[in-house]
Order: sequence, then structure tokens, then C-alpha cells
Amino acid sequence: MMKFLNALIDAEGIQLDSSPSLNGHGGRSASYRISVQSNGNLLIGSAYTKQMNLQPGDEFVITLGKKHIRLKQVDTEDESVEATA
Repeated sequence: MMKFLNALIDAEGIQLDSSPSLNGHGGRSASYRISVQSNGNLLIGSAYTKQMNLQPGDEFVITLGKKHIRLKQVDTEDESVEATA
């Protein structure tokens, strides 16, 4: 029975071993998809903020389109960082 279950797990591509991710830390990898929470909020996880080198207190201007939300970082310099969700 165990051989059958192991073969089924292998066929489905499921990994049961908890190997560390590429950066040496455990946890989930960024999927680049988020869901609206039950309170109506959108939560952008730390994987994305770390990738963009964002710091606590960084501010954004939110622009709404038909099928997108654009975040434009408010910066003291002329440079700006954009992210589209």
C-alpha cells in the first residue's frame, strides 16, 4: 500500500520533503497573485516588499484602471518605482 501511495504522490508532483528555499529560509515563494480578504483589504506580502527593497513608511499613490491597480511609489527624488497588481 505504501508503494502505491508513494507512486501516487510522485505522479502528482507533490513534494513532502521540507527542503529550504533558494535564499536559505523556509516559507512560501511569491506567487504574484493575491486575493481580497474578507474585510475588503488587499495584503501585499513581505516577499514582494523585500524584492522591491521597500522600507516601513514608504508611500504610494494608488491609480485604479479597468482591470488593474497601479502603485506608484512617492519618492523624494525624481525616480519612482511602479508595481501593477
